[in-house]
Amino acid sequence: MIAFCRERQIPLHQLPAGQSAFVARIAGPPEDVHRLEEFGLRPGTRIEMFRAGSPCILRMAGSKVCLRTERRVQVFVTPAAPQG
Repeated sequence: MIAFCRERQIPLHQLPAGQSAFVARIAGPPEDVHRLEEFGLRPGTRIEMFRAGSPCILRMAGSKVCLRTERRVQVFVTPAAPQG
């Protein structure tokens, strides 16, 4: 089971492969943020970093999504912690 750790947000590119997280916020031009939200990447969404780097590959809602990190848009996530 995974608990939501609200206390720390990190940039998506710092999330290591295999780590799960929740999207905390997306910062950037509204049209770019909207495009990511259309793909399902929005605050509260649980993701898992499948492959780090640029482009990175995320697991999200049963699918894999390839995302190239850009300076225009920043995705911040809150790492999920194992409950135990």
